[in-house]
Amino acid sequence: MPDTVIRNATIIDGTGAPRFVGDVSIEDGHIAEIGEISSSVVDLEVDATDLVLAPGFVDVHTHDDGALMQHPDMTFKVSQGCTSVVVGNCGFSAIPAVTGESTLDLSGVEASWNDLDGYRDAVEGSNPAVNAMMLVGHNTIRTLEMKGERGAPNDRQLLRMREHVELAMQQGACGFSTGLIYRPGRWADTEEVLDLAKAVAPFGGIYATHMRNENDHLLEAVDEALHIGAEAGIAVQISHHKAAGRRNWGKVTESLAKVDAAVAQGARVTLDVYPYTAGSGPMVQYFDINNPDPELAQVIQLASCPAFRGYEGRMIIDIASELDMSASETVQHILTAPEGKQTICIQHVMDEGDVVTNLRHDRVMVGSDGIPDLTGRPHPRLFGTFPRVLGRYVREQGVLDLESAVRRMTSLSCDVHGLQDRGRVAVGNWADLVLFDPSLVLDVASYEDPKRESVGINNVWVNGQLAFEEGHHTQIGAGRVLRYREH
Repeated sequence: MPDTVIRNATIIDGTGAPRFVGDVSIEDGHIAEIGEISSSVVDLEVDATDLVLAPGFVDVHTHDDGALMQHPDMTFKVSQGCTSVVVGNCGFSAIPAVTGESTLDLSGVEASWNDLDGYRDAVEGSNPAVNAMMLVGHNTIRTLEMKGERGAPNDRQLLRMREHVELAMQQGACGFSTGLIYRPGRWADTEEVLDLAKAVAPFGGIYATHMRNENDHLLEAVDEALHIGAEAGIAVQISHHKAAGRRNWGKVTESLAKVDAAVAQGARVTLDVYPYTAGSGPMVQYFDINNPDPELAQVIQLASCPAFRGYEGRMIIDIASELDMSASETVQHILTAPEGKQTICIQHVMDEGDVVTNLRHDRVMVGSDGIPDLTGRPHPRLFGTFPRVLGRYVREQGVLDLESAVRRMTSLSCDVHGLQDRGRVAVGNWADLVLFDPSLVLDVASYEDPKRESVGINNVWVNGQLAFEEGHHTQIGAGRVLRYREH
């Protein structure tokens, strides 16, 4: 007997196929039946008339490694309709780790584990609201094995780094990630990255990369990513595809053309994008403290600033004016203060036209890239990414149709990242589902007021359990840390 029946839903199944009206039943965590379901006694019956039932959205680009334990209710993801997140992006992952020390991802959580198996136990012990899939990060393993060394690894160091990648893959990671714009990844040459990427090939995993450059040398960085994928014999996932800086706006057309050409030659390449014209990350990674770039400083907003909480949400240029400093001096003032290096900033460096170009490309998925530091004013993408695509770019602007948008938030994401039996409304699949109102769904989080849950998301089920109901978080905690391509 089913636990739940959802009736009269407009079903968008995640494949890109046309919508249809029907009922869906859930039993023992799985989708049991689709169609016209006869009346029966169930624990929950939901009238979904005029609402869309889709597979739960998969946030393929997150930094939620620590948030799954710090904020296991994951309200900022569940309220968007997300049922799974991919962690370990940009080369920063919570594995491998040294027990008792801060993890080398972006959360700073103290590890009670060493490897993915231990991390899985720790996360599942916190009963997270959503599922997670892990990438193992290059910056993390390089820091563990090379400390602060800037040169190439010696044979022993490279062997140890490769062993970390292999162990993570054996324990269910979906691939290897890099953040080649960040320290220490920026000190690695292509051959080092390629050697580690080759360790993923026997497992059929992916190479996910925050490329070496996303502005003046974007096209060369795409070439490097495609080269690594081709030589390693693995699929490439280009993270948060963009062209930063006004002089580079429009280059995404050329970089997408490079991807298309590689795919035509047999390469497996996909990308993700967030639907905003600003990025975000650790401010210390973007500036030379001794000589901060004055042009970049002009477009920086502070998200989290533990050294000066009063600066949060404000632009550097406004703070500089108040302090009677230059923008560059203000950057130094912040980064050299106690806790200054923990500052998270927002960079307003992208073009709306490029966002649209990305969203129209059928190999582009959706990822928030949100940094879950809830103490300040995080980038609104943490709370608003998926409803923003559905409301602004589907309903209001018609950049893509709803079936296509859902496919690129669900089945495509699951296929690339190995979330088995998910991403489609299909009998036998796990019941990761979202019910939303296509006429209302929209983000309301803003740069000024970013911690606001979106509107139009009605219900969310994770592994068949109701995680979100009409704006109420049930705290059911049904999420799991998944294994790549395992049921």
